[in-house]
Amino acid sequence: MAILSFCFCCSKLPSNPKLHFPPQTHQATSQVSLKSAESSRNGFISLSESISRASFLALLSASLFFASDPALAFKGGGPYGAGVTRGQDLTGKDFSGKSLIKQDFKTSILRQANFKGAKLLGASFFDADLTGADLSDADLRGADFSLANVTKVNLSNANLEGALTTGNTSFKGSVIQGADFTDVPLREDQREYLCKFADGLNTVTGNATRETLLCE
Repeated sequence: MAILSFCFCCSKLPSNPKLHFPPQTHQATSQVSLKSAESSRNGFISLSESISRASFLALLSASLFFASDPALAFKGGGPYGAGVTRGQDLTGKDFSGKSLIKQDFKTSILRQANFKGAKLLGASFFDADLTGADLSDADLRGADFSLANVTKVNLSNANLEGALTTGNTSFKGSVIQGADFTDVPLREDQREYLCKFADGLNTVTGNATRETLLCE
């Protein structure tokens, strides 16, 4: 009889029992995921905006820095300085008597340009064409004539102390009476050529042109 009672009770149990979770659990999980994704997206946007603001402020600071200190600006051939003189056709231009210290004339065409009595300390004539230009009485100390065409140029009484003349710089046909070539690293063929007609004294330094060229 006991066995029959146990079987009867067992027959009333569900044959395939299943675990049921309240539907609210899945919905809550989804809401948490959405909030997490939204938070991540907002954080990424905030980070991007911060980087953009930082970049803008850096560029603005750099612009104000260079604008406030003209000495650090790129003179000639760039967006700064009194005029663009780099890579330009300046044929026949009159620069006589002007102060053009460290001015940049790189790769410019300066044929028949007038630089008489100009202050050109540290100016760059790198790869420039100075054919027929007037550089008489000019202060050219430390100027760069590397690869420049200095043929038929008037250099009378010019002070070229410490000027650079590396590369194929040519002084063919130039007037050098009274020019001071102290410490100018001329190629030997150029030195020999200039010594053939070197003469005079520089009125500013008092140095003899032949002596500054180390002529024999």
